[in-house]
Amino acid sequence: MHVGPSSGTMPAVPQTPAAIPPVLPSVSLDDVRAAARLLDGVITRTPVQESRALTTITGARVFLKCENLQRAGSFKVRGAYVRLSHLSPEERARGVVAASAGNHAQGVALAAGMLGIDAVVYMPVDAALPKVAATRGYGADVRLVGSSVDDALAAARVEAARSGRILIHPFDHADIVAGQGTVALEILEQVPDVATVVVPLGGGGLVAGIAAVLGEVAPHVRVIGVQAVEAAAYPESLAAGRPRTARLRPTMADGIAVGTPGDVPFAIVRSQGVEVRTVTEDQLSRALLSVLERSKLVVEPAGAAGVAGLLAAAPGELKGPVVAVLSGGNVDPLVLLRLVQHGLVAAGRYLQLRVRLVDKPGALAGLVETIAASGANIVHVDHTRTDVSLAVSEVSVNIRLETKGPEHCAAVVERLRNADFDVVTS
Repeated sequence: MHVGPSSGTMPAVPQTPAAIPPVLPSVSLDDVRAAARLLDGVITRTPVQESRALTTITGARVFLKCENLQRAGSFKVRGAYVRLSHLSPEERARGVVAASAGNHAQGVALAAGMLGIDAVVYMPVDAALPKVAATRGYGADVRLVGSSVDDALAAARVEAARSGRILIHPFDHADIVAGQGTVALEILEQVPDVATVVVPLGGGGLVAGIAAVLGEVAPHVRVIGVQAVEAAAYPESLAAGRPRTARLRPTMADGIAVGTPGDVPFAIVRSQGVEVRTVTEDQLSRALLSVLERSKLVVEPAGAAGVAGLLAAAPGELKGPVVAVLSGGNVDPLVLLRLVQHGLVAAGRYLQLRVRLVDKPGALAGLVETIAASGANIVHVDHTRTDVSLAVSEVSVNIRLETKGPEHCAAVVERLRNADFDVVTS
């Protein structure tokens, strides 16, 4: 940042060397092409799949770039392998240390195994069990610490200083960004007329790599990064002109829950004018459900953030063809079960009701008959007599219904109220 002369009576303070911002490494198209040559035969060239459902909803032709089908389940192996490949023999002998909620962990573990490098990986205590197991399965020494990627990264830095291992940052390194940028080279070959690329955004390595390539080869292509609103450090950082730490709140999109943008990717995101948008938890779960149900693809919540951004956009707002990157597919099946249910609720496919009934024979049967006549399917019933809010002659029925969508939900509630049932929705 240039410091000009003072406009007041105080003399200008000269810059000292310590006050001069560091010169950050840039990532060029040549860097990304070199990364692609390194990755040739190592990674999977993931497919692009057209989505008719998303095309109908958005009004633009939509394609899905399926990095959920990449080796180790996400794009992260691209950057990890490039970074590790550039280590000197002496650095490789010292081993590496990394931190991740899961995808970078697996990418580093896989790349280290292929290159014969010893790897230690720190992961949050509540990291998804399949991600922890897969990382160990690739040969890494996994250590669980803290509640976030930032906590794990702090522990990894301490280990690097103590042991001399090389820290493999999940996003803040030019080699990482260049490796992730190879996704853009494939997109340009698979969808040559692409007009918009929508990408999940955490620390920024993937978005920065894609933006660096498109900025040189196809500057007309609009790049949009999508963050979970509960973990959105980029909007405030871009407004401030420098990386700032955001307060993280719980989010299902653990893969992009990063509190502080990386210096290297932030500089690229800012210079390339990447748009950043945020999506809610409901939007994330609906996007995951949409991809699973309509495209038959399993993605993790963070991997569905780009699709969530598409669904949140106004119809016709995004120029097509649009490519949404599905950045990862590593999701615990038990978590997926809960996420699908959450997505069904968010999409209006589940209806939860509390109904007060007079405690007499046939009252519950009458409620069930009315629901059956409405075409809804009962999936759970909880019948309570002991709630202190109830009169002696009343019972409370908490009931969960499977419906055909929001309009059907409204019709069911209306039918029940017209039949004189005391209904509260939740």
